[in-house]
Amino acid sequence: MADELLSPLDLAFWNLDSPGHPMYLGAVAVFERDPEHPVDAEGLAALITARAENAPRMRQRVRDVWYGVGGAAWAPDEHFDVRRHVHAVRRADTSAAVAELMSRPMDREHPPWEVYVIEGAPDAPFSVLVKLHHALADGLRAVEFGAVLLDQGVRPAAPATPAPRAAAATSPPAPRQPAGLHLPALPGLPGLPGLPGLSGLPDPRQMVASLPSRVREAGRALGIGSAVLRASLDPGGPAALGAAPRHGGAPRRFAGASLEVDDMHRVRKTSGGTVNDVVMAVVAGALRRWMEARGDDPDGPGPRALIPVARRRRKGVRGGRGNRISGYLLRLPVGEADPLARLRGVREGMDRNKAAGPDTGPGAVALLADSVPPLAHRFAAPLLAASARLLFDVLVTNVPMLDVPLTLGGCRMTELHPIAPLARGQSLAVAISTYRGRVHIGLFADATAVPDADALATALHGSLAELLAACGEGEEAARRP
Repeated sequence: MADELLSPLDLAFWNLDSPGHPMYLGAVAVFERDPEHPVDAEGLAALITARAENAPRMRQRVRDVWYGVGGAAWAPDEHFDVRRHVHAVRRADTSAAVAELMSRPMDREHPPWEVYVIEGAPDAPFSVLVKLHHALADGLRAVEFGAVLLDQGVRPAAPATPAPRAAAATSPPAPRQPAGLHLPALPGLPGLPGLPGLSGLPDPRQMVASLPSRVREAGRALGIGSAVLRASLDPGGPAALGAAPRHGGAPRRFAGASLEVDDMHRVRKTSGGTVNDVVMAVVAGALRRWMEARGDDPDGPGPRALIPVARRRRKGVRGGRGNRISGYLLRLPVGEADPLARLRGVREGMDRNKAAGPDTGPGAVALLADSVPPLAHRFAAPLLAASARLLFDVLVTNVPMLDVPLTLGGCRMTELHPIAPLARGQSLAVAISTYRGRVHIGLFADATAVPDADALATALHGSLAELLAACGEGEEAARRP
């Protein structure tokens, strides 16, 4: 199988990675125990190990390439051992275990993923943490990876067929590649038998035909760049959402909250907008409550939220199956005391973003990765990482989820809290997923700046209750466990 070049954005994620700010995605799934299917952490780890071993992408690592200086490709890990990636952990405090495990750096010489089965009391629900490098998957593909490990992702084994008799070799063996660098398979160049994977010269007619699209792309890139520059001059958000950059370890906090989708719909039907608008308003209200409880002033410029939007990758772009993400920038109305006014402010801001489209404006900065050569990604990564706080203050991402009952070893999954990476200089990332009638929110925070992430999770319930009360639904609805 030909090795696949990393997409421009995946290459950027790979180069943005640092010990103090690892670019890891995660998800914490909570499972109820089934008396008819008794399991323990070691047994579940063995089950996941067997399933992960049969997933081709989970056997691949990132390697540098000769072709496309500064680029990288997915290649098979010749020393792949799935037991290196799957672990059983016994900890009474699941949230603390998740924060610690997400902070640990992964070995970049091996496939960048890990799975932990976290078990507390013998009869209590257990959790499974799936941890992936952002270069390996975006939110949607991360869900696909996780689904492979669940009971519903197991495919029946295909009937064995006799292997065809090998034909006699008529071509010379492929040359050995130098250690450390790799030459991905690309369309062949006639006349160079020693380099079957090297691309030929471009067709001049194709170059001429592609000129209009290249001009449009250049114009779009300039527009996004100027919008990013203007946005970086806007005043930043509350100091409570800032954190000192870390060059060594990265201590974190994790907390989760689960809210009822029906409550979100009650607010939407009364006040208009979308369920996503309601969720963003709940996050804004929770930030206000949390800041007030800490003695911080919520008035002043609200935090600028970056809201990622998945985009389809165009045909012909290198790394065709990789990440391609745009986004919206939204100033969260944390300073607004009236919950309905907060919701109205969110709705109006999102309406403006949607009218402009996800491929324009400062939130589309990730699309510029397609216009940057591979070598530039490596040199520009430290600068880009350091400038993230100039553009946004908090990441708020919605991860799509399959809304069907899911099980592991016969145990029913009841919650799924996604985890987003923290950018340099920021103290909080909010990830949201909807599963089986509930909105599950994962809060990933800098341990020094936000030691009370659990208080912010509690504030999410209070924020939704406040909205329901303002809509005449009563505060008790959002306080259900």
